[in-house]
Amino acid sequence: MPLEKKIKELHEKRSRILLGGGEEAIGKQKAMGKRTARERIMALLDKDSFIEYDLFVEHDARDFGMDKKSLPSDGVIIGTGTILGTQVAIFAQDFTVAGGSLGLMHSRKIAKIMDHALKLRIPLIGINDSGGARIQEGVNSLAGYGEIFFRNTISSGVIPQISVILGPCAGGAVYSPALTDFVFVVDNISKMFITGPEVIKTVLGEEVSMEDLGGAKVHSEITGNAHFYARNEEECFSQIKQLLTFLPSDNTQKPPVYESADPLPSYVIEKIVPDDPTLPYDVRDVIKSVADNSDFFEIMELYAKNIVIGFGRIGGRTAGFVANQPIEMAGVLDVDSSDKAARFIRFCDAFNIPVVTFVDLPGYMPGIDQEHSGVIRHGAKVLYAYSEATVPKITVILRKAYGGGYIAMGSRHLRADFVFAWPTAEIAVMGPEGAANIIFRKEIMSSDDPESTRRKKVEEYKAKFANPYVAASKGYVDAVIEPAETRKILLHSMEVSENKMIQMPPKKHGIPPF
Repeated sequence: MPLEKKIKELHEKRSRILLGGGEEAIGKQKAMGKRTARERIMALLDKDSFIEYDLFVEHDARDFGMDKKSLPSDGVIIGTGTILGTQVAIFAQDFTVAGGSLGLMHSRKIAKIMDHALKLRIPLIGINDSGGARIQEGVNSLAGYGEIFFRNTISSGVIPQISVILGPCAGGAVYSPALTDFVFVVDNISKMFITGPEVIKTVLGEEVSMEDLGGAKVHSEITGNAHFYARNEEECFSQIKQLLTFLPSDNTQKPPVYESADPLPSYVIEKIVPDDPTLPYDVRDVIKSVADNSDFFEIMELYAKNIVIGFGRIGGRTAGFVANQPIEMAGVLDVDSSDKAARFIRFCDAFNIPVVTFVDLPGYMPGIDQEHSGVIRHGAKVLYAYSEATVPKITVILRKAYGGGYIAMGSRHLRADFVFAWPTAEIAVMGPEGAANIIFRKEIMSSDDPESTRRKKVEEYKAKFANPYVAASKGYVDAVIEPAETRKILLHSMEVSENKMIQMPPKKHGIPPF
């Protein structure tokens, strides 16, 4: 056959496969407000950068009439391309083909691109839109999931792994996103759950909609399974692109460096934190007052709001920010905020991103519910994450730093490289009110005017202990600085610690308090 005819045959075969499940299935996908798998890849990647692999792969199942069915590309598209010039590996499940169900060849394609990503040391992006395991293929489907989970695990901390939930992700399929670094969800499109509404109704007699069970808001606000929430797919892809600008391609590299830029003049750091230590403020404004262009890319914005995490740049270099949020529960650490902070710190450490911590908290959250929910174990995760991290760690104490909360939030005792404090900092075993009530209890109770005596003793305690100077006199704080000096100090600290090297004791791995 002449080459021209062979090329024509190739084009015809490609055209049939590129239609996926066909016009009718594509129409249904559009009716649900969803792009097709190929449209998603083209929208996310740089124009003309995508190279597809395994286009002609088909399933090899024979039971239940599968031998008579054709499933183009076996319902998943894999390949490589670029996002803003960064090389990435990507797969996208095609819901128009057998509901994007995972069979043996489908899983092998995903495993193949995961192997490519790890070998080539480039970020992996998975677009999930699947009804789950392909029942007709039985245990082969389960084996396929296991192969994917294994690769997620061995790639963890080596290359960035991003999961995008753009449809259902049910049953065993949900564990792959849970093993990745960042999960993106879209309102009214993303659905994640182990057991669906029908199973729950059958087993427990409870009725719940898919949205209320595992919708985007549920995982963004309640479970913490999602890191980014978007109103539509376009916004989601924009978030992914922005995230990648802060990350290295693998754990042997540092994040890209951009041209430095001053914060916006509207963020004046001296005016953000109130003089009254009991008044709240938005700590994100403090972060924006030191970040280049006042640009702060927040992660898990809707979950455990009493702590803030995210990326920004100082002097063009990526920094991971961790900050207590006084406008939410006074910024206390609890079960959820501890998990949120610890996981982020460990990600930053894995990918050579310095951690900048802003401290303002009264301590760990008290209460029966917290104790019974395991705040001891969860709170220990923060201690573990900071202690384990070998990247530059820079801490600024803004106001309150009491008790165990002071130790946990990137203190010198957990080997922070630099610890600075504002003059407003109160570093103490506990708050002045509680401390005075304990230390001077007898004196207060025997006084003719207990309330007046108590107030006096509170002020005495503040003057003697609840300030930054006692800690500074012991070397626990490197310098007490003016708020206006914060960005300059952070910039210098990041520059001087850029080549930091630390040798940890040899071991197979630590045992964090999971």
